[in-house]
Amino acid sequence: MTKRRETSREIWQQTCLTLKVGAPIVAAQLVQMAMGVVDTIMAGRLSAKDLAAVGIGGSLYAPLLLFVMGLLMGVNPVVAQLHGAGERERIGRKVWQVLWLGLAAAVPVFFMYRHMSIVMSSFGISDELIPVAQGYLNALACGLPAAFGYFALRFFHEGLSITKPSMYFAVIGLLVNILANWVFMYGHWGFPSMGAVGTGWATALVQWVMFGGMLVFTFRRKNEEDFHIYQGFGRPRWQFQRHILNVGLANGLSICIEVSMFATVALIMGAIGTQTVAAHQVTINFAAFTFMIPLGLSFATTARVGFAIGQNDVGKARLIGFVGAGLSFLVMACTAAVMISQPEAIARFYTSDRDVLAIASGLIVLAGAFQISDGLQVAGFGALRGLKDTRVPVIVNVISYWLVGLPSGYMLGMHFGFGARGLWMGLTAGLSVAAILHNRRFHKLTAPGIG
Repeated sequence: MTKRRETSREIWQQTCLTLKVGAPIVAAQLVQMAMGVVDTIMAGRLSAKDLAAVGIGGSLYAPLLLFVMGLLMGVNPVVAQLHGAGERERIGRKVWQVLWLGLAAAVPVFFMYRHMSIVMSSFGISDELIPVAQGYLNALACGLPAAFGYFALRFFHEGLSITKPSMYFAVIGLLVNILANWVFMYGHWGFPSMGAVGTGWATALVQWVMFGGMLVFTFRRKNEEDFHIYQGFGRPRWQFQRHILNVGLANGLSICIEVSMFATVALIMGAIGTQTVAAHQVTINFAAFTFMIPLGLSFATTARVGFAIGQNDVGKARLIGFVGAGLSFLVMACTAAVMISQPEAIARFYTSDRDVLAIASGLIVLAGAFQISDGLQVAGFGALRGLKDTRVPVIVNVISYWLVGLPSGYMLGMHFGFGARGLWMGLTAGLSVAAILHNRRFHKLTAPGIG
């Protein structure tokens, strides 16, 4: 009985600590995602064409953006383990090296976004959508240096379990986003009405505002005193960057593999019709919004598992990882219940188009079905990232998303006549496989007697 009570107290303690670190990250993720919700709602008020263009453009924008985000996220467990080991003098150097990485990544990605019309044409996207979607991407590309710089600094702080700044700057970004959308999309204060393209310019402006805020916070006096950041300044150094890339590159590939599955599904739907793309955009936007909660918890889990590993406490790391998975399960069970029971009410927040409403309501029910799998897969992946175990998850994601999810969805949707519903069934299958395999691997790596 005593041992059980001690274990229960420890579980409760780790739950509270994970929530303490994770709550500001969740808030930041939700607020940042709210920007996408605002973009989608405001585009939907213009026309189905603008809504579809934002959906197509966003689907092409996300994989590369999140690949670099995942790459830069490699600094989180690196810093967390150094922090846990008490090697504070080595932490300040990581700021500069991860910033150099972000700047280097921005250059090729900028030019890739500027030529996405080639990809859209190859997928048979409607000629009326391509110019608008490409204009949206051109505008977004102008915010890339700031976006990557912000990611670099944010994940550095999250590795130290300093998570409130990202929440504050996300709130500021949301307010700027709403105002900038109103100005650029609808044409106010002397600006022309740019529709969906204006949404891209608003997002780029927000990225520069958030980066500026995080930059000021990072280079404040207290951080210099604690981690000697200014003394760590220098040119790019391969030996430091390689340490980050060893974790981040595989992590970025894993995220990109998952997101590219969703992007490919959106492009396939683009060949079905404008209303279907618009309905898919409504559904994926709301599903992505709910996903921000377990995603934020997974970032906290990464930092806390990494800190425990730095202290050479594998048992504690194991408990933290499973607490993160349990919290994600509870959250996503609740969101699944809402999506399955109130699909039409959710869809009405985005659009009043009757055709889009009818399709989106059915897709939201299917999206509700994969909520738990989505939460568990990101929780397991976050725990593995804290162990710096990111290479095997790449293989898991290839199997789950590109050998199971996408092929099964394509067959059900395009060959067996299920259409958009079949594609979403495939997404559910892929996420379920990933959830099982990621959590099984974490269980294996942290089992007593391992390591």
